[in-house]
Amino acid sequence: MFSPDKPNNEVSSTPKQPVILGFDPGRQKCGLAVMAVDRKLHYHEVIMAENAIATIQELREIYPISVLVMGDQTTAKSWKNRLNEELLEPLRIILVDERYSTLEARDRYWQMYPPKGLYKLIPQGMRPLPRPVDDIVAILLIERYLGRLVSRDNS
Repeated sequence: MFSPDKPNNEVSSTPKQPVILGFDPGRQKCGLAVMAVDRKLHYHEVIMAENAIATIQELREIYPISVLVMGDQTTAKSWKNRLNEELLEPLRIILVDERYSTLEARDRYWQMYPPKGLYKLIPQGMRPLPRPVDDIVAILLIERYLGRLVSRDNS
C-alpha cells in the first residue's frame, strides 16, 4: 500500500493459539499487526484510518484474536470508544505505553528491511524512511504488552 518495501500483509498459516492484534491508531493512517504469544509475526500493514474497523473485522475472521493492544496516547480514548461501539463483537482492549515507539520503530524498520546499495553508506539517523512505520509501532506495542506479562510472571 505505502511501499516500496511493502509490509508482510500476506496471511500466513492460521495459528492454533490465540493471537494479539496490535493497533497504532491515528487520524489519517493506522498500523495493524497480528502476533502470536510465541512472538511469531503473522501480519502487519499500514492502512487508512477510515478502513481500520473493517480491516480489524476481517482480521478477526482469519485469526483467533484474543486481545487488542493499542497505544495510550493522542487518539487512544476516541479510538477505544469507536472500537467498542462499531465492532460487531466486543474485543478486550488493553492500553500500553507508546512513548518513544515511533523512534524505536524507525530503528526496527532498518533491522527488518536493511538498506541496499549506496543507501547503506548513509548513516541510519539520516536515512529517510521510504514508508510510514505505523505497522511496526503496532508490533512494538504487542512486544511491550508481552514484556509486561513476562515481567509480572517473574515477580
